[in-house]
Amino acid sequence: MTTTSFSSLNLTKPVQEAIDSLGFTTPTPIQLEAIPKGNEGRDLLAAAQTGTGKTLAYLIPLFDKLVRHFGSTRPKKGGPYVLILAATRELAQQISDSATAFGDTTHFRVHTVIGGKKYKTQIQNLKRGCDVLIATPGRLNDLLDQKILNLNKVHYLVLDEVDRMMDMGFWPSVHHIVEQTPKKRQTFLLSATLTPEVKAKARTMQHNPCVIEIAHKGETAATVKEYVLPITQRQKHDLLIALLREKGSKRVIVFTKTKIDADSCSRRLQDAGIEADSIHADKPQNKRDKALKRFKNGTIDVLVATDVLARGIDVTGVAFVVNMTVPESPEDYIHRIGRTGRAGEEGAAYTMLSPDQLLALREIEYHTKHLLETLDVPGFSYEPGRLVPDPKRPTIRGALRRPGARRLRIGRN
Repeated sequence: MTTTSFSSLNLTKPVQEAIDSLGFTTPTPIQLEAIPKGNEGRDLLAAAQTGTGKTLAYLIPLFDKLVRHFGSTRPKKGGPYVLILAATRELAQQISDSATAFGDTTHFRVHTVIGGKKYKTQIQNLKRGCDVLIATPGRLNDLLDQKILNLNKVHYLVLDEVDRMMDMGFWPSVHHIVEQTPKKRQTFLLSATLTPEVKAKARTMQHNPCVIEIAHKGETAATVKEYVLPITQRQKHDLLIALLREKGSKRVIVFTKTKIDADSCSRRLQDAGIEADSIHADKPQNKRDKALKRFKNGTIDVLVATDVLARGIDVTGVAFVVNMTVPESPEDYIHRIGRTGRAGEEGAAYTMLSPDQLLALREIEYHTKHLLETLDVPGFSYEPGRLVPDPKRPTIRGALRRPGARRLRIGRN
């Protein structure tokens, strides 16, 4: 089988230099499909799991087109020519980190405007000129309302994680922004899954898009081993500490349902002598940035995050993830566990199951069409009353009602 390299895609020299500086040589499947289509000028509607390289799948063709359009004479005024909208601050910052590498070699000006950062600094940067703008909807709308910038020069529009924007209630803000861009533009929409709702939004802002679906509905990474840990609610923190001591606590992400849970869990881990910190929407941006930086550089071992930030965390080498509760939707589950087992490495996902969350677990198993293996942590003293799933439970909806189907058992196996 022939392996395609970036150098075979006929990219401009500055763009190829940026790819080389990032250390990449071989495109991922989504990049292999998206880059040629993007360079042809096609609108793209793409679904891909986290860790598939979807950010570079649109950054490469966009910067390549800028270089081909403007050449070596970067525009002195005007812009932005590229607008990239992200659902969360963390995701926007990570896109910015990658885009900056391309800005360095192509000399196009990359700026990021997100909440939690100083208005004055962001406004000063924009007034000096901006070619590629990365933004969260809330802050960008504020700047538009103040007439700090306009979007009438936007040739290329990217909406990264459309499904999350809709889930978080950002769509009215997103729609207001999109309405201020030219009708004649190239539009890239990216989503974890192409739900009917996402496709409906795409029809309102794209023309005959090329559809790329790398992550099919219900697909989880083959490199991630998935486990369910039956436990009562009040023993969850104790079980987490026991799990971390059993499996190791280096490079672990723990997901909680609420901000209060995240802070409480982080404190319990710290009290147990485990280096941990929390990250959620109520924390000041500088503290969120600091926690993420400390996790990336290994100063802390465990990062506790709320689900609203699950898609904004992009860290390599995560050993495993822990769900303190069963995620409310299969899509959230798939996205959470996609934080580990990346780039061909093996990972694991542990989901705690309290007795009241059986239906949520079954939804995930129906959706992914496979069972989560039940796991007990050796030496942990479980109290009575936990719900232990039957190992032969079906993965097809409705099969539980078949004659002779086995029921779920309460208590220890």
